[in-house]
Amino acid sequence: MARAVYSIGRYAWPPVETPVAVMLVLLVVASLALGVYWSVGLWQIVRTMRTLPTARAGLGLPAPDLSVCVVVPAHNEERTIGHLVASLRGQDHPRMRVVLALDRCTDSTASVARAAIGDDERFDVLEITACPDDWAGKVNAVWAAVTRSPAARDADLLLFADADTTFHPGCVRATAAILHQRGLALLSLMSTLTADRWFEKIVQPAAGLELMYQYPLLRASRPTDRRAFANGQFILFRADAYRRIGGHESVREHLLEDLALAREAARHGLPAALLLADGVLVCRMYETWAEFRRGWRRIYTECANRRPGRLRRASLRVAVVNGLLPIAAVACLGLALAQRDAAPVWATGLSAAVAGGALLVWLAAMVSVYRLSAAPLWAAPLHPFASIPIASILARAARDLVTRTPTQWGGRSYVRESR
Repeated sequence: MARAVYSIGRYAWPPVETPVAVMLVLLVVASLALGVYWSVGLWQIVRTMRTLPTARAGLGLPAPDLSVCVVVPAHNEERTIGHLVASLRGQDHPRMRVVLALDRCTDSTASVARAAIGDDERFDVLEITACPDDWAGKVNAVWAAVTRSPAARDADLLLFADADTTFHPGCVRATAAILHQRGLALLSLMSTLTADRWFEKIVQPAAGLELMYQYPLLRASRPTDRRAFANGQFILFRADAYRRIGGHESVREHLLEDLALAREAARHGLPAALLLADGVLVCRMYETWAEFRRGWRRIYTECANRRPGRLRRASLRVAVVNGLLPIAAVACLGLALAQRDAAPVWATGLSAAVAGGALLVWLAAMVSVYRLSAAPLWAAPLHPFASIPIASILARAARDLVTRTPTQWGGRSYVRESR
């Protein structure tokens, strides 16, 4: 086997196997790529946090004199609806009403909700027994509440929230204040997600990171030329702006109606912002690992505009950038240290420095991501392994589109056509 000899003048170092030298060079290149990529990523995270407030900032603002109607669609949410109602009953906004749109529930959601409401006159319960074939279930439930509830028709602001969310006592007041202060027509929050289950601690931040890669907060909050995005767990609209874009009726067939509404708002030139909840809104998205995978396949599919090629490219990018590059940098550091007696000091030292520096930058970025996700920081170094299932979910989403595999969601089955 060929061996490489490093020498300068009359000084020579012990020969190194050529394949080892080539491998070290390749790993150094991968480490450089990791360092450059996550230096930009870390800068974007810092820039975002310095530029945009979180919802918590609104807690210190005065409440605007605007009435708010909270509309919550719920399909078989007996496990969560009581917690939601309790948190809404504790809201300190002086002019708030709530409409629960119970969509074809076959469990005890209605009885649990009514028991939690008690004698609170701010709440109305609307039970929906059917959904038209050309409507998505959740969208139909929301639209029924908006059109049939006097509280929704008369409100200055309409807040659409999911049944698996929990509100800080000042959430409605704070977000109404931010929307009013910033002159927005639409304000959406990225919920603080629970981190109790193993996949919530390790994989969920990776899922959220990929979503934020596709729809960065700063780009989603631009006044013009924005990458429109909204999170259906929490969307606050000025009622007149909501009606101007046609409301939920304009997105009746969409399984990711929040994204579709955000795009309609952008098309009409309405100012919008996407902010981190920072604990002001908490959500448990999925109870099980199977639900997690199925739910994120639906989200990624719609975010990619149902384009299989875009999903495949995202899968490859996640696998390489978030998975392979950090592992390559660790391998580079290990190989440089193992070869310190067989290769020139400058070669092993430079390799170790490049790999170590890249890993420090990457780890700083991961710690920031996991901290913002309210996930345990010990899970941050496991991000490369968390990226493997995310790449798999993206690839499976592409395959489901090509094979026309139905999506089960909200008590109905949908076949989505690729574009």
